Amino acid sequence: MPTILRPSRAAFRFSGPEAQKLLFDVVTGRLLAAPGPAVWWALLSPQGKVQAEGLSGWAEDAFWLDVDATVADAFLKKMKLYRLRAQVQIDDLRDTHSVGWSFDGWTEGIVHADPRGLGERVIAENTATAGWLPPDDSFAAHRISAGIPEEGPDFGIDQNFAHDIGLDLLDGIDFVKGCYIGQEVVSRMKHRGTARRRPVIVSGIDAPAGTPVVAGGRDAGPIGEVVDGRAVAILRLDRITDPAAVTVDGKPVTVTLPPYATYQFGDATTDD
Repeated sequence: MPTILRPSRAAFRFSGPEAQKLLFDVVTGRLLAAPGPAVWWALLSPQGKVQAEGLSGWAEDAFWLDVDATVADAFLKKMKLYRLRAQVQIDDLRDTHSVGWSFDGWTEGIVHADPRGLGERVIAENTATAGWLPPDDSFAAHRISAGIPEEGPDFGIDQNFAHDIGLDLLDGIDFVKGCYIGQEVVSRMKHRGTARRRPVIVSGIDAPAGTPVVAGGRDAGPIGEVVDGRAVAILRLDRITDPAAVTVDGKPVTVTLPPYATYQFGDATTDD
């Protein structure tokens, strides 16, 4: 399968002698100037809420990052602010490059394996994307099956903590590297086990994204993007005491935990 175009994602390139230090000190992941799979990361607010998330990979003496297109302007503004006088060049690639995903070892462009088991992320110049397939639901279907939420289709800026989207369980947080923006909140939630909201796969849906999941007569959280009747929802686990009695838009649905989950339905806290 050729690469599938994902116009909802925007690409940026960070280069220069202090690029690693900037990213290492600002975002959640362990971003190193070394070849290998991509790293999932998030840029948090000082209060610990997710402002941008995506993958980062090292190639051609630069870090290649992607974010949801709707937060790209805000992300670029924040990173320029945090850069101060550091020797880092930030290239906005939205006009010159495209982001895509492949599931069978695509080798053209800047290619990094998605560590969450979602194939490969590809970034390439627009002139090299003539053979890419048009956007479809393939990536979303894979992502939903894996229980991985994505900013844009599933949640918005400043709505969730890093733990809420499972970032801590899929190596998107480096808990030993020291300070970064929002680190105190992330560390406190880990050590106190206070993450009550976690990703859940919801199946059998006949309703649009944003419709609440209701458990025990209470709103547990909204569903995200719906593909073939399935979605990822970031839900209050403590409100799902009976997984067999959950509804969306008044209709019964099935809720299951992602393969990577270390949490359970009914948890008041989710201490890892």
